[in-house]
Amino acid sequence: DVFEQLQHVGHKKIEFHISTEIPAVLQINSEKEEKNGKNLYFKYLYASTEEISNTGFGRIFPAPSSNDKMETEEEDDEIPSEFISRKDLEKSRLSREEMEKLSVFKNYEPGDPNCRIYVKNLAKQVQEKDLKFIFGRYVDFQSEVERNMFDIRLMKEGRMKGQAFIGLPNEKAAAKALKEANGYVLFEKPMVVQFARSARPKQDANEGKRKK
Repeated sequence: DVFEQLQHVGHKKIEFHISTEIPAVLQINSEKEEKNGKNLYFKYLYASTEEISNTGFGRIFPAPSSNDKMETEEEDDEIPSEFISRKDLEKSRLSREEMEKLSVFKNYEPGDPNCRIYVKNLAKQVQEKDLKFIFGRYVDFQSEVERNMFDIRLMKEGRMKGQAFIGLPNEKAAAKALKEANGYVLFEKPMVVQFARSARPKQDANEGKRKK
């Protein structure tokens, strides 16, 4: 009687009503983000494509350069006009096949490299100035040392007629002269260019005989 009796209360139900519709503000923001994302993707795709096209995607080897031609042109520019150009030298030079057909080139051997070259099969009207016009291109005339080393000895009489010995500044110049001037047609006769053989001093030959 002192305490009131508790009344039995039934189970209460709690319900949550969640709407599937996205609020307008959130929907606008999400659309903006999606649009920006697409724009960024297309920008990246376009930039990548442009970069690939600029860098030459798919090219394995670089385009052939014209360095060889430029070197030849530069070389001809450095050589004074008083000497033959490389182009004219090549134009009047026989090909290897043509040389092989001629008896003067039969059993041709260039010889041992040195700074002197031997030229034969020269026409009778050839003069020293003609040889200087051809072989002067391998000499730097601004250098006093090279000028002094350049020497032409043309044989005009006797058994050595039609032959010449030419001294060049160094072995490299002589090798280049041999390569480029061998077979050059001068006064309708092709020159045969070889390295000159160095003659042994007579003393060595006498010593050799004594030793035997």
